[in-house]
Amino acid sequence: MGMTITEKIIAAHSGVASVRPGEFVYARVDMALGNDITAPIAIEELRKAGINRVFDPERVAIVPDHATPNKDIKAAQLCKMLRDFAREQRLSHYWEVGRVGIEHALLPEQGVVVSGDVVIGADSHTCTYGALGAFSTGVGSTDLAAVMATGKVWLRVPEQHRFVLNGTLRKWVGGKDLILYSIGRIGVDGALYKSMEFSGSAISGLCMDDRLALCNMAIEAGAKNGIVAPDAVTRDYESGRAERPPIYCASDPDAAYERSFTWDASTIELQVAAPHLPSNARAVREFKDVRIDQVVIGSCTNGRISDLRVAASILQGNKVAPHVRLLVIPATQAVYKQALDEGLLDIFLAAEAVISTPTCGPCLGLHMGVLAEGERAVATTNRNFVGRMGHPKSEVYLSGPAVAAASAVAGKIVHPDDVL
Repeated sequence: MGMTITEKIIAAHSGVASVRPGEFVYARVDMALGNDITAPIAIEELRKAGINRVFDPERVAIVPDHATPNKDIKAAQLCKMLRDFAREQRLSHYWEVGRVGIEHALLPEQGVVVSGDVVIGADSHTCTYGALGAFSTGVGSTDLAAVMATGKVWLRVPEQHRFVLNGTLRKWVGGKDLILYSIGRIGVDGALYKSMEFSGSAISGLCMDDRLALCNMAIEAGAKNGIVAPDAVTRDYESGRAERPPIYCASDPDAAYERSFTWDASTIELQVAAPHLPSNARAVREFKDVRIDQVVIGSCTNGRISDLRVAASILQGNKVAPHVRLLVIPATQAVYKQALDEGLLDIFLAAEAVISTPTCGPCLGLHMGVLAEGERAVATTNRNFVGRMGHPKSEVYLSGPAVAAASAVAGKIVHPDDVL
């Protein structure tokens, strides 16, 4: 029996010819990463264990992106810990404010993660890199410490779930809508510790930005990883940026899947996930007169250049509703510069939006857009749990950039066609 792409990558990194779901392996890691929230704990664990050197300074990435630029003294202290550790360990992959971006946008952009990799990160949205055809998954900080010390990870091979989406997408519909639709169909535990493999003509037609958004939210269905087989889009994206030669592989025709889902993507409408779960997803036109106070366009899910282009195309010639705050956060400095060069920032400013340096701040209610009691936000982020973006009595509605931009103009949740 053949293997899936996930199984092939895990087997190749475990020194065995094949693996099957349920087996436990000790796999070699190509890249380990932590951020300013999770890496300090890992660093402390290394010191407690008396470990003075990471396994490979070329294979550890430290990204201060969550509470940066430093929101308070505690954040400043944590970031100083990262800075000192990176200098002490002579890490190649550390980015200071002014160069840093949101980690799950930055690492693919910089070619730090590539197809065929095993990537382990102390952040649940590490599953993003499956868009490149890598096995990537999130772990806790103590697990990250073990990986940083040994260069290996102990894991159980996940069962395989296949999601086949065929058809031509409707206008404005992108990777965010496809993953919200999928989670809405199977639930937030519908792929618990499973591998979500995405394929079909609708997936093949997605640009890399949309594939990254798709795999980014696999964890919101409980998945161990999300993955898309590399193709011409992947090769084009990695050309000229990959730090090391990518390894391209695909699932065998006779690979076994625990479950398979096949959907007609041409019928999928723009999606919005209502509070307080990503699985509360339904078509945007089902939301009637839901007034909002804030819109966030950014994050590791939808802060890339194609997302900003979509938002700008809707905001051009429009103003943000008087009672709404619109925050636009390019995911990396390169995205910020490209948006500037293309005139997108002029459009956002003319619409009376606020433009921020790259940060995860508002996504988890740390800074740059914390919600007050009773406030509602539409966000292109990935979670809408109780209190996720601020007060426990606030509400977050998840969407893609098209719905977010249109809603900022209308002052309520609407379809983009309603403001154009």
